[in-house]
Parts: sequence; structure tokens; C-alpha cells
Amino acid sequence: MSSAHSSILTLLNEQEQHLNVLLLLLHKELDAIRTRDVEALKNNTEEKIQILDLVQATDKQLTASPELENVKQQDWFKERLLCLEDKLAQCKFQNQVNSQSVEQSQLVIERFKTELLQSRGRAGLTYTNKGKAAQVDKGPGIKA
Repeated sequence: MSSAHSSILTLLNEQEQHLNVLLLLLHKELDAIRTRDVEALKNNTEEKIQILDLVQATDKQLTASPELENVKQQDWFKERLLCLEDKLAQCKFQNQVNSQSVEQSQLVIERFKTELLQSRGRAGLTYTNKGKAAQVDKGPGIKA
């Protein structure tokens, strides 16, 4: 393998490492969502942004590589590319799972809030302009 092919392979390996780290971060994110660990979510988000920046930078390096056209039709390149596409699909799937988990958590919290408001009595229960239940505080009452 020539040095040109070696540099492409190095970039592909680097890209795979970035995607592995991203997948690990997505799994950690799901754990933080489950435990409602806001600080861990914040830190994880910052790490994800850094990794995504690295993925993007590596993509740019690959695209700018003059020997890319020569290796695109070679079997080893196609195999590595399939591996990377599979890893990226795993990351996208995990991200979708995380997103659905957040949505479900928000629905549970909203339902719990509504039940709490209803348990306080229907007299002060109203809805916001967005259709969410809210308690109206009428104060201590009317004094004559």
C-alpha cells in the first residue's frame, strides 16, 4: 500500500474512532436522561459537540485528499466505508432513541403536573394558550 493509501486509511481509522466515541457518548447520554442527571447531560453535550466537530474536520480532510479518487474503487476502501456507514447508522439510531426518551420523560412530567393540579381542585384549574393545565391563584379571597 502506498503512502497515499496509508494516509486515507489513517483518516478512515480516525473517523471510526470518532464515531465509536460518539456512540459511547450517546449511550452515556441515555443513562443521564434516565437518571435525570442534568449536569452529566450538559457535560455530555459539550463532549458530543467536540466529537462532531472532529468528525466534520476528518470528513473535510478526506474530501480534500487528492488521492481519494484513486482509492474510491478499491475493495478495501469500500469495506471501510461500509463499516463507517454502519457505525454512523448506529449513532443516528441511538440519537433517535435518546430523543424519544426525552419526549417520553417530558410527557410523564406534564401528566404528573396535570394530576397534581387536578388534585388541588377544579375551581382554580385552567389551561394556558398552549393547552397546558395551569392553576389560577385567586388570592386570599374577596374582602368587603
